[in-house]
Amino acid sequence: MGITRREALSALALGGGAALAAGALVGAVGPAAAAAAGKSGKSSGKPATAAPGGAGSAAAGTPGAGAAAALASLGKHAPVPLPFDPKKLRGLSDRLLVSHWENNYGGAVKNLNKVEEQLAAVNKDTPGFLVAGLKERELSFTNSVILHELYFGNLGGSGKPAGTVAGALGDAFGSFARFEELLRATGGSLGGGSGWAVLDMELPSSALRVYWAGNHTQAVAFGAPLLVLDMYEHAYALDYGAAAAKYIDAFFENLHWEEIDRRYARALEAAKALRA
Repeated sequence: MGITRREALSALALGGGAALAAGALVGAVGPAAAAAAGKSGKSSGKPATAAPGGAGSAAAGTPGAGAAAALASLGKHAPVPLPFDPKKLRGLSDRLLVSHWENNYGGAVKNLNKVEEQLAAVNKDTPGFLVAGLKERELSFTNSVILHELYFGNLGGSGKPAGTVAGALGDAFGSFARFEELLRATGGSLGGGSGWAVLDMELPSSALRVYWAGNHTQAVAFGAPLLVLDMYEHAYALDYGAAAAKYIDAFFENLHWEEIDRRYARALEAAKALRA
């Protein structure tokens, strides 16, 4: 189902940052999208929800309904389940994946809820430094939640490139091999530190780009993330220590290209609507 220009712009208005806006345009992100698509995986017993800010509902329903859902969800976000059985991924242990999901992603969800509760009490008399601190944390935790959902959502596959996006990457970078080389190099540059390597579609031009982010709040201003590689040490240290390159190998072996292709198709729809 396509996205109208009004829906796309409304989704952006609900966003707390670049990654949030892009997630809204692409549709429900990460495990929530996987659950909707009927992917089999481990059930955590936790409810599947859209990304913070009403991203999924803003894209799928009317702008008014999306705004209402966003307001209703403030301070009440719940982690969505892993979209795969963590015991079945190749080269990434159950211990690593569950710890990452529970402690890092789950921690971001809890902290986002706390920050949103604090922001609900802000008024004209609240000191500026308190407002600034809370707003910075809001953006950081919001993007952390969304990026983690996209990260887990693009795992659990065969690792074999598939769909229209594979050919588009070859066209954009000269060859698919060149795209993979650049994403690996970008991720490797963050080894031993923290950050994300992200394949984005720049919505104004529909161009595909690989971007580096040293933290949760560095993102292209108007892009839709299609493939997300978590390069914080918590994503690999339990299995690989400081051997980040071996982790990147395992990451590529488990990519779910059908999900990445779905995001690509949704991003194309959003870009078309915004240019209409």
